[in-house]
Amino acid sequence: MTRPVRTPAGTPVRTPAGIRPALAVALVLTLAAGASAAWAGLDWYAAAHDDSAAYAVQRDEALAAGEQAVQNLNTLDHLRVEQGLDLWESSTTGDLHQQLVEGRAEFTGQVKSARTVTTARVLSGAVTELDDRAGRARLLVALRITVTTPDSKSTDKDSRMLGELTRTDGQWKLSGLGQAPVGGTAAG
Repeated sequence: MTRPVRTPAGTPVRTPAGIRPALAVALVLTLAAGASAAWAGLDWYAAAHDDSAAYAVQRDEALAAGEQAVQNLNTLDHLRVEQGLDLWESSTTGDLHQQLVEGRAEFTGQVKSARTVTTARVLSGAVTELDDRAGRARLLVALRITVTTPDSKSTDKDSRMLGELTRTDGQWKLSGLGQAPVGGTAAG
């Protein structure tokens, strides 16, 4: 079962047949598996402790909440005005929320007398500023607003809106909303 092997000096050494190649292969595979496990562990640790990943999550959450809130505030059906205004109020906070609450009765009357249905669809959006620690963000949203009149005629209008978001109780809500300036205007 053993065979003689000669060293460079010519001295015979006895080794079991086939053990050396198998041992070498096993050693190489063990080292490769260990290196792969170490690499994966370092990668996992780096990802788990990467602040930019947490920042990206907050940015994405703010964007999704902001786009939905802007869409909510540009959608209203005169047949379901109370539900629509409830959605508006649940999408907002701060001064914007207070303005909606205070103007609700007057606005309800205007919408019911106009008998229009307004729907909005977000075309694109981007967070332009994010202060995760302070819980504040700004975003720009492009949307298409469709207004349908009582005679079933509808018109589309593309609009760009600037929104301010505030994080309250772990949720992003609109705290300000206005029209974005259209191209060709100088920023002052």
